Amino acid sequence: MSQIKDPSLASQGETRIQWVMRYMPLLAALEREFLQTKPLAGKKVAVSVHLEAKTARLCRFLQAGGATLAVTGSNPLSTRDDIAAALVASGIEVFAAYGATPQEYEDHLKQTLAFGPDLIVDDGGDFLSLLQGELSHLADNVIGGCEETTTGVLRMRARDRDGSLAFPMLAVNDAACKHLFDNRFGTGQSVWDAIMRSCNLVIAGQCVVVGGFGHCGLGVAEKARGLGARVIVTETDPVRALEAHMQGYMVMPMADAAPLGDLFVTVTGDCEVIGVQHMEAMKDGAILANAGHFDVEIDVAGLRAMAVSHAPLRNNIESYVLPNGKTLCLLAEGRLVNVGAGDGHPAQIMDLSFALQALGLLYLLENRDALGKHVYDLPRALDDRVARMALEANGVRIDALTPKQAAYLGHA
Repeated sequence: MSQIKDPSLASQGETRIQWVMRYMPLLAALEREFLQTKPLAGKKVAVSVHLEAKTARLCRFLQAGGATLAVTGSNPLSTRDDIAAALVASGIEVFAAYGATPQEYEDHLKQTLAFGPDLIVDDGGDFLSLLQGELSHLADNVIGGCEETTTGVLRMRARDRDGSLAFPMLAVNDAACKHLFDNRFGTGQSVWDAIMRSCNLVIAGQCVVVGGFGHCGLGVAEKARGLGARVIVTETDPVRALEAHMQGYMVMPMADAAPLGDLFVTVTGDCEVIGVQHMEAMKDGAILANAGHFDVEIDVAGLRAMAVSHAPLRNNIESYVLPNGKTLCLLAEGRLVNVGAGDGHPAQIMDLSFALQALGLLYLLENRDALGKHVYDLPRALDDRVARMALEANGVRIDALTPKQAAYLGHA
């Protein structure tokens, strides 16, 4: 039985879902196909993704394809209680609540998996960790799963390398139509939307430090520069650091950037990108935000331990007074700022990503006998299909190779 905060919010949530549906034409097109073929009939699908309106559209789509669903959120601060209520009203089991404690959050994950899924949609690897650990008795029934995030892909590739992966996983995050658009354009826009909404401060002329220059960090840095900020990039990967340098960004270690930054955004997928030693060197009033999946990139525990006092300043902003008298401002408790303090990625971006997820689940079903217990990339043909659908939805036409051109390139 579902466990949500307030069922009476269903109509409010439905209004939000109907809004984003207007801007998700790819799922609408695939839904028309899935309604006829019912490829997920008789299958149980567990979903752990940021539980907001775009995710609800994905869940409704999977339901239309014949699946039975159990759904939870992938971050306590990104769950929208009205969306959870709307999904329950449409016959989907939901275990999630905004502001859940760490224990409640873990319980929701376990309750979602308890119905014994055939397929999983994971975000950050939380499902995978439970199915490889405490709930390993459920793993034998899992045909496979799709992973949405860079962090989750890193975790499951590590399991693949040591031979401990219990079932096939698709690295949907690594598909071109995911990381080129979701990670770059989606993260870039949604992070700054959340920061500006929370702080109501000008970005132009400020010194912004971006920790990490992967696809997400590139998007954050690009948007910051577009807003008029002076941007510093910190990196550990020499190739990415060189790329940032060649794009005109200042590149330096975090220790050197710490005294210079007005606003810091971490986007690495790793822990303690900003540590206590960095925070001690920061300006009075520096603002800290994290755009990586888990709340470990900023050493929040270290910040709390060394602070002499802390207090809320605005919604989603807490101030921490350090022993040296300086005040640092932490956004969204150090959790994903774009979903903890904002509405997440735009609908059109998530339409691309969720179309890939949907086709990924279908691929796992159709190829279940051929796939071993490994991590697989999404086939390029599915990437191309989603891209062509998106171009068509936007009224864009492109050239096609002639037979002679295809032969010349060795495609014939």
